[in-house]
Amino acid sequence: MSRHYQHDIVIIGAGAAGLTLALELADKHSVAILTKTDIREGSTLYAQGGVAAVLSDTDTIDSHINDTIDAGVELGDPEAIRFTVEHSKESIDWLIDQGVPFTRYGEGDEYHLTKEGGHSHRRIIHSADATGLAISKTLIKNATDHPNIDFYPDRVAIDIVTTKKLGLPGENRAVGVYALNQEDDVIEAFHGQFISLACGGSSKVYLYTSNPDTASGDGIAMAWRAGCRVGNMEFNQFHPTCLYDAKAKTFLISEAVRGEGGKLLLPDGTHFMSKFDPRAELAPRDIVARAIDHEMKRLGINHVLLDISHKDEDFIKEHFPTIYKRCLEYGHDMTKDPIPVVPAAHYTCGGVVVDKHSATDIDNLYAIGETAYTGLHGANRLASNSLLECIVFARSAANHIAKHSNKHEKVTIPDWDESKVTNSDEDVVITHNWQELRRFMWDYVGIVRTDKRLLRAKHRVDLLLSEIQEFYANYKVSNDLLELRNLAMVADLIIRSAMSRKESRGLHFTLDYPNKQEPSSPTILSPHKPS
Repeated sequence: MSRHYQHDIVIIGAGAAGLTLALELADKHSVAILTKTDIREGSTLYAQGGVAAVLSDTDTIDSHINDTIDAGVELGDPEAIRFTVEHSKESIDWLIDQGVPFTRYGEGDEYHLTKEGGHSHRRIIHSADATGLAISKTLIKNATDHPNIDFYPDRVAIDIVTTKKLGLPGENRAVGVYALNQEDDVIEAFHGQFISLACGGSSKVYLYTSNPDTASGDGIAMAWRAGCRVGNMEFNQFHPTCLYDAKAKTFLISEAVRGEGGKLLLPDGTHFMSKFDPRAELAPRDIVARAIDHEMKRLGINHVLLDISHKDEDFIKEHFPTIYKRCLEYGHDMTKDPIPVVPAAHYTCGGVVVDKHSATDIDNLYAIGETAYTGLHGANRLASNSLLECIVFARSAANHIAKHSNKHEKVTIPDWDESKVTNSDEDVVITHNWQELRRFMWDYVGIVRTDKRLLRAKHRVDLLLSEIQEFYANYKVSNDLLELRNLAMVADLIIRSAMSRKESRGLHFTLDYPNKQEPSSPTILSPHKPS
């Protein structure tokens, strides 16, 4: 028998987006926040660089908009981009009011702004080189102190409950979520007037990723199964510079290291980025990642080098204390020598289609943060626009929810039915499929693609989806099974989207169609129509 919980708002995920939404609504609503592991784990925690915003008198909204459009290779939604940038300063003010300790110039009141790849101005406000950690710690403290916010850690969301699934008449709307309590393997039902997916992205679909283990595309897959459209799933950003060390599990080396003068070198010390783009190290991430990938394949090497040792030692330690200490733990002193780096899957630019209020195709269901496709990023995300997107769209969603609360009567959600399933005695199937999926996605749907590679990937994912569905239908659910089910579905969406784009643009680069196609438009897939 399922346990049942009643709240006004149910949020899945406790990153910057989910916590912002919760804090904005909690004064007048009861809020439940479900997290897959500890409430402090998630992509926000690992975001190093900062938050992009127009904060300087020498900067302009139009300049930030143009940089975002350029980085997105003219595929971003102009209205979504303007909406985001125009709300950037008030979002930073909100974070400051929450108590986020952004770095200042010396002892003064003025905040330090840095510059990152693709930006024409210094507009990145940051907290040293651990901005995500500072934001996460601050918002979690405020949320845990709030009497109307309840955290439910170790819950793995399974599926969204909608009125259509329950066979109820009227417009389809979200009314709850089924989740697995990992402590005792009981399926719980969370009832809510509004449901928000703030689960992060899906970079774990790739073999090498900078993301935490929780980034398995859960929100995107659940929304798709519920009937929501997805957009631009072919655009997965590969961060160009992750520490290449077996023990480090691709620890991220911030964009800001290159922004402050770091140079990319071949093992023999040759500087190569100027061959690929006049902006060299400050080119957008897709260009830098492809350049590194090209050199690695051309020379048959496992990594390139990132060198900032020519800068003053005190400067490096002051600006990058976390990165410096972490690299030192693995035997790399960035004040003295170059450090080995390699690209890794980093950010999901596509996601669940939403409007400027973060509302999806299903009433009362919202998607925010990396789970959502707002139109901001286009074919490539401009550095440090992601945390900004989290705050802007979460606050917009909160305003929309506040205006539409108490519209519907509560719906009874039935217990989870486990009457026809048994305990699995073949978990090796999950492990095998897990490894195969991430390997062929890396090999065939990675930084450089071809029609033949995509077709091979499509054949394999079709077989996996069939196997996984059979397993899901016959055995009790587990975290590993649920993540595999979601990752396979997201992989299928990525492959289908990539196959439909007959051009190279931004993060989607294919040898069969190396040029841009004009006009071009976002890739939108609907669960109700064949792709």
